[in-house]
Amino acid sequence: MLCWLRLGVCLLLLAPIALANAQSSPAPAPASAPVADWQPVLDGAALLNALRRGSYVIYLRHTSTDFGQNDEAMTTFADCAKQRNLTDQGRAEARAIGSSLRTLKVPVGTILASPFCRTVETARLAFGEPRVSHAVRGGPARPDAADRYAELRKLLATRVTGGTNIAISSHGNPFFAVAGPPYLAEGEAAIIEPQDGAGFRVVARVKKDGWDGLAQR
Repeated sequence: MLCWLRLGVCLLLLAPIALANAQSSPAPAPASAPVADWQPVLDGAALLNALRRGSYVIYLRHTSTDFGQNDEAMTTFADCAKQRNLTDQGRAEARAIGSSLRTLKVPVGTILASPFCRTVETARLAFGEPRVSHAVRGGPARPDAADRYAELRKLLATRVTGGTNIAISSHGNPFFAVAGPPYLAEGEAAIIEPQDGAGFRVVARVKKDGWDGLAQR
């Protein structure tokens, strides 16, 4: 009986520590089924030429962040000090993406960003001054409400006109929720072809260091 009492006391003492560690640890990307059958519709020069003609959505997950930080204590989206923010490496990655797009002559018109500081900063460094939009804000990868990402789905399905592309700086979870796996890495972009309001399809994915390679394939 004494052994069992001692074990109970130990468990009670350790429980708060385990809970604190669980709350401070960053959430892993959602587990998903194998996606070996996913293949890009466009790649290399064909993708580059399509982007130069416009009519696509470039959905970019923010670049590298400090996973020693989190958003749990934030009170407003403007409260950057209490959010997970870009690292210096992440800022350099965003600038490099923007430089590559300009060199490749990929036109970008409307720029939208989730209101979190990391996504606004990524947009600003990669594309230019963004318009903050709650339609592309972060959230759960598997939301309880079926309409949680209804605005995002509508945006991705809406035809892009004017010979340009829309750029979105957002998060991995919303994209996973509306498009499925594979999960976007930090700094990775999905190239989306709207289907005139009848949905959308992902035609390509470009890793953060993969833009310059489009002109070489």
